[in-house]
Amino acid sequence: MFLDETGFMLQPVNRHTWAPRGETPVQYAWDRHDRLSVIGAVSLAPKRRRISTYFRFYNDNVHATDVIAFLRSLHRSIRRPLIIVLDRWSVHRSAVRQLQSRRSRWLDVEWLPAYAPDLNPVEAMWSCTKHGDLANYLADDLFDLGDAIVDSLIRQRDDRRIKQSYFHTARLDL
Repeated sequence: MFLDETGFMLQPVNRHTWAPRGETPVQYAWDRHDRLSVIGAVSLAPKRRRISTYFRFYNDNVHATDVIAFLRSLHRSIRRPLIIVLDRWSVHRSAVRQLQSRRSRWLDVEWLPAYAPDLNPVEAMWSCTKHGDLANYLADDLFDLGDAIVDSLIRQRDDRRIKQSYFHTARLDL
C-alpha cells in the first residue's frame, strides 16, 4: 500500500483554456489561502490484483498522529498486516518510529528513495484530481472545495482504468 498527503487550496489550479480570438479569459479567484489537507492511500491486493483507494481530510497540516490514526484505520478496515510504502517526509518517519516503538506487528514499512515522488502511485491520484477534475475550479468555500475533492476521488475510485493508470504513471507493473 502506498501512502501520501497533499493540500488543496481555495486558489484554483490554473490550466490552459480556450476563448474566442481577441478575448482573454479572466478567472476571478479568492484572495484567501485557506486549505484542506488530505491523506490518501492506494493499495493493490496481492492475489486478486484489485486496486483500492482510501482518503481522509484534515483542516490543518498533517501530523504524525494523523498518519498513525489513518494507518490504524486502514488496518482495521483491511484486517490484514500492511506493507506500507512511504516517502521520507519527517512526519512519516516520526509516525513509523512511534508505531514501531509500540511493537505494531501488523505494519511493515518500505521507504521510497529520496526525491522520487514519481514512484508513488498516490501522486498520480492527486494529479488527476488537482490538474484534471479541479483544473480552473473556483470553490465558494472550504466545504464546496471538500465536496469537489470527494466527488473527484470517488469518481476515480469507481473507474478501474484510472486506478490502473496510477501504477502505469509510477512505472510499476500490476
